[in-house]
Amino acid sequence: MTLLPDLALVLLILTAAVWTVAVRDRRDAVIGFIVVGLLLSLAWVRLNAVDVALTEAAIGGGATGLLLLRACARLVPRPAESVLPHPAMWILTGLLCSVIAAGLAAIVVMPVEPPATLAPEAAANMGELGLGNPVTVVLLAYRALDTLLEKVVLVLALIGVWTLTPEQFWGGAPASLRAQQSSGALRLLAQVLPPVGVVIGVYLVWNGADHPGGTFQGGTVLAAMWLLVMMADLREPPEIRLHTLRLLVILGPVVFLVAGFAGFWIANGFLSYPPAFAKPIIVIVEAALALSIAVILGMLVAGPAARAPR
Repeated sequence: MTLLPDLALVLLILTAAVWTVAVRDRRDAVIGFIVVGLLLSLAWVRLNAVDVALTEAAIGGGATGLLLLRACARLVPRPAESVLPHPAMWILTGLLCSVIAAGLAAIVVMPVEPPATLAPEAAANMGELGLGNPVTVVLLAYRALDTLLEKVVLVLALIGVWTLTPEQFWGGAPASLRAQQSSGALRLLAQVLPPVGVVIGVYLVWNGADHPGGTFQGGTVLAAMWLLVMMADLREPPEIRLHTLRLLVILGPVVFLVAGFAGFWIANGFLSYPPAFAKPIIVIVEAALALSIAVILGMLVAGPAARAPR
């Protein structure tokens, strides 16, 4: 009987995924994508991977969904017949998906014995760092370079979006995010929810050192609150020429790099932390990264500048 909820969840995920691929309207497809992300977050909770579940809900279902919805709103409508792929592409895509599905099924059905894991090695030195969350230990200590490169990629993605700005609008602000029809309920929500959301976002960042949470989750919640305020027309998107905005975009990666190069001096290695100061350094880096992630995600959704600078 305990398998019934899991089987129902798997069926819902597969149904939502098939519907997302098969539906013709791109806005409906994006909504289906968001639903799949939220359902996958429930699946990760069932697997006791709460950190992954929070990330999937925040990034996969939330931030990416908003970004795709914003893209749909800016795309010029075209007849459905003009965007259908060639039948050969359907066949090739189906074959590739089948191979990947078969490989994943083989891994699940025929696991390696004993299972390959680095968990004991990762947990062995957690005490020296003063952290209680093994996911944070891996991301900010053992695989810190990968995490740094991920944040640099986000900055490059935002720069790529800004390069789409027409020359006459360079330095100006993106188009307004306000809804086409004014909604009193949305304005009320944007006035009431952000204070609570900011506290939750800060808590997720702080909590990530010892419990499920972290920079991506907290930064995404902060970005969502900012986007909500802009969608309710309480604030306009900022001009991309603002020095404060640009400093916030690069703050996280810069602080991360400073901490990394300081490791040569205080711990004899790049991105190395002295045991006595490891936790404070990691918390400072996480706080800076969360601010940068919030600003970057918000500006990615806002898009390139569409208004001349003031």
